[in-house]
Amino acid sequence: MGVSAFTHKAGLHVSGMMKHEESYQHINPDLVGNRSRVLVSELSGLSNITYKAKELGLDIPKGERAKAVLEQIKSLEKQGFQYESAEASFELLLKRTNPDYQSPFELVDFMVVVEKHRRTPIVSAREEDMLSEAMVKVRVGGEVIHTAAEGNGPVNALDAALRKALLQFYPSLAVVKLMDYKVRILEESDGTKSKVRVLIESSDGEHDWRTVGSSTNIMEASWVALADSLEYWLLRHGSVAAKKAARRSG
Repeated sequence: MGVSAFTHKAGLHVSGMMKHEESYQHINPDLVGNRSRVLVSELSGLSNITYKAKELGLDIPKGERAKAVLEQIKSLEKQGFQYESAEASFELLLKRTNPDYQSPFELVDFMVVVEKHRRTPIVSAREEDMLSEAMVKVRVGGEVIHTAAEGNGPVNALDAALRKALLQFYPSLAVVKLMDYKVRILEESDGTKSKVRVLIESSDGEHDWRTVGSSTNIMEASWVALADSLEYWLLRHGSVAAKKAARRSG
């Protein structure tokens, strides 16, 4: 129903639709103000990859590169990633398969510290303060930047420290805001040691996009989704800033 009425997921369906759309669509979606939509998942075939690549303006024909992308997606989905609702991360995955791809920044390492301390020797539990601080080291071009920031929770601190480093090179990145943050436990039977999937929705005030991360470590999953969000925006809108950063580091 709705936006999903003309959504295709299985590789066989997408392959057939690319040859004859009417085979898998009861009417032309344009007639009802809708459009055909292809998802990428563990059920995908090469047709899903080539269709989505073309939709994103990327040239990835059915060949070794498309096969490599498909195998990578299936492997990552087994690790907890899911790209149906995180198309920005999927677009980055496609672009990273290009041997000439250059990321606008690269993680060296990060550390997050959460401390709980009391204001006075004798206080109630509600009067205890929580402190979250993150330290991030990233490489932009040939320059390594080491920053630290406090935040309202560890993810906010990580976001603040990363932005503190990147805004030196990409000041326009300040318009990007985190709109939603969701965590899902993937194996309830594993309890607190379960893998988690983090979905982040971001916006620059005009466009929204979603990214994903997965790990048994919630901070690592958060980092992957957060870094993808900023990298995606920089590739889309920060080309001028990226060139300046390259000249500065060179």
